[in-house]
Amino acid sequence: MTTHSTPLSDLEIAANATMQPIVNIAKAAGIDEDALEPYGRYKAKIDPAKLNAPSKNGKVVLVTAISPTPAGEGKSTVTVGLADAFHQLNKNVMVALREPSLGPVMGVKGGATGGGYAQVLPMEDINLHFTGDLHAITAANNALSAFIDNHIHQGNVLNVDPRRIIWKRVMDLNDRALRNVIVGLGGPAQGMPREDGFDITVASEIMAIFCLATSLEDLQNRIANIVFGYNFAREPLFVKDLGVEGALTLLLKDAFKPNLVQTIEGTPAIIHGGPFANIAHGCNSIVATQTARKLADIVVTEAGFGSDLGAEKFMNIKARQGGFKPDAVVIVATVRALKMHGGVAKNNLKEENVEALQAGIENLAKHVDTVRQFGAEPVVALNRFITDTEAELATILAWCASEGVRIARTNVWEQGGKGGIELAEKVLEVIEAGNNFAQLYDVEQSIEQKVTTIVQKVYGGDGVHFTEKAKKQIAQIEQFGWDVLPICMAKSQYSLTDDPTRLGRPTGFTITVREVIPKLGAGFLVCLTGDIMTMPGLPKEPAALRMGVNEEGKAVGLF
Repeated sequence: MTTHSTPLSDLEIAANATMQPIVNIAKAAGIDEDALEPYGRYKAKIDPAKLNAPSKNGKVVLVTAISPTPAGEGKSTVTVGLADAFHQLNKNVMVALREPSLGPVMGVKGGATGGGYAQVLPMEDINLHFTGDLHAITAANNALSAFIDNHIHQGNVLNVDPRRIIWKRVMDLNDRALRNVIVGLGGPAQGMPREDGFDITVASEIMAIFCLATSLEDLQNRIANIVFGYNFAREPLFVKDLGVEGALTLLLKDAFKPNLVQTIEGTPAIIHGGPFANIAHGCNSIVATQTARKLADIVVTEAGFGSDLGAEKFMNIKARQGGFKPDAVVIVATVRALKMHGGVAKNNLKEENVEALQAGIENLAKHVDTVRQFGAEPVVALNRFITDTEAELATILAWCASEGVRIARTNVWEQGGKGGIELAEKVLEVIEAGNNFAQLYDVEQSIEQKVTTIVQKVYGGDGVHFTEKAKKQIAQIEQFGWDVLPICMAKSQYSLTDDPTRLGRPTGFTITVREVIPKLGAGFLVCLTGDIMTMPGLPKEPAALRMGVNEEGKAVGLF
């Protein structure tokens, strides 16, 4: 494959690519026609129950990153490029990604389809409405809210305490004005007035359940176990008490089937589910991962943000519930981002600064240490930028050599799979060598022990401070016997601490847990730290200002 140097946008590159009909991609991947439900020419749903091929039990390659910065690391791009590189090496491979949320797409973070010549297609469809999965999840979530309010209005047999309803409505956009609202105004016919609020769809428990359920039956059972609030005796109330778990599952039955698309180079890609990693568990669905493992020898997947968030949750939550392990872990890093962790301002990143780079490498060092804590040996993917100098590259290569860390320089944005061949070869070495993967804690440990383990081993902190509110919540959780669940930390993605301004590798810090929220349907306990919010706001100049359609009805300004 030739090197591409023309500075086209991601959208222009995607528009110029030639896609294969999705039926051809499916046939090459070993997907029976009966198991394929096309959504137009280039997208399809897969019905896992109709896959007849014996499972290949594919090896799982997890792609994570250093702590993210505004400079960008390119984790999704490297994930796609690595899969294309395996494809070029004639490996039977699939890439498994999360679905983008309209909030970040219209806001500031961007999409989740990769970039340059390492993209999944059709990128504009995927980044907007795709096959409607997130809308189905939104509908199921809000249907539950409607059922709760209707139950209160129609006599409240369950004695639901309107002051203690913990279920919120959702929408798949960033809208700070909806964080706290009052519903039921307008008189008795409009329902019971009460405080409510909106989360973003990808932070909802329905999304987490959608991504952790292993079957439709499991999906319904998990929905039934959602705690939506408490009665006047302060006893928990479940969805099964309302009797609507079947209806909510019905709304999700088609969305629950994984989506099949393709990369620019024709590598099969499964994109399904999309929980945030800073407030939820940050991984695509177990059903998608297991479908890919059945069809391919190697499955390249990613987890949100750095190894302290998505990768930690992949290993302690998703892998535990899915019954598999990562066979190799890739940590994406860039010279630019490491210089930011070393104290360089974004406007000065083009200037060589080896001293700052050396300081910033400490952040990479902690992420390497974190992956090793799980018994896995990472490969560093050094994502190249044109402004990287030879001295800076030599500095990172020398550090990796001194620490016995495999490293490969990648340039998949410009070269596609060809730019990831070295990385693919080093990942194959790690897969061949095997690992001694193990979770960091036993779910039977106390909540305090589990959280402290994450803070000390993953973040590198000294310990944890639980607020009085969190302590009361923990006591209640223990009273109901819910404490034997994994922990899902809700924490800033920008720092190893709960303070987003502390970059690099801070030491001597304590994490403050302000709330502990049981998510029994999802099967974990959410610990809120810092100022993390479950409904983001838009920036002063959202990405939406650059978006539109041209005279031919084609998207413009979409990255």
